[in-house]
Amino acid sequence: IEYNELVENPDKAFLKTITAQLQTLVGVSLIEILSTHSSDEVYLGQRDTKHWTYDAEPLEAFNKFGKKLKEIEERIVAMNGDVRLKNRVGEVKVPYTLLYPTSEGGLTGSGIPNSVSI
Repeated sequence: IEYNELVENPDKAFLKTITAQLQTLVGVSLIEILSTHSSDEVYLGQRDTKHWTYDAEPLEAFNKFGKKLKEIEERIVAMNGDVRLKNRVGEVKVPYTLLYPTSEGGLTGSGIPNSVSI
């Protein structure tokens, strides 16, 4: 039945596949809300309080981890700037930022939150 409708009236068959405007608006809005970083976001390798532990060994490991994350971000920035790696930037000149460990507030396409709660 669907194939016959497609043959007889392809425009009508195509329009049946498009989601309703309200449903699309709700879906896009929900994705934007869940993807937006708050201004007080705590990212991977960060803590919201300085005194989360006083033990030297975990603090040293945490600082080492934070330094490694900074190195990773610097490497991503360097790779984005390397013209030999065109697949990293592409023709539209959009740098890869998805796995930057940190971000600013808002909808940025970067930053790894320390934890997620919905």
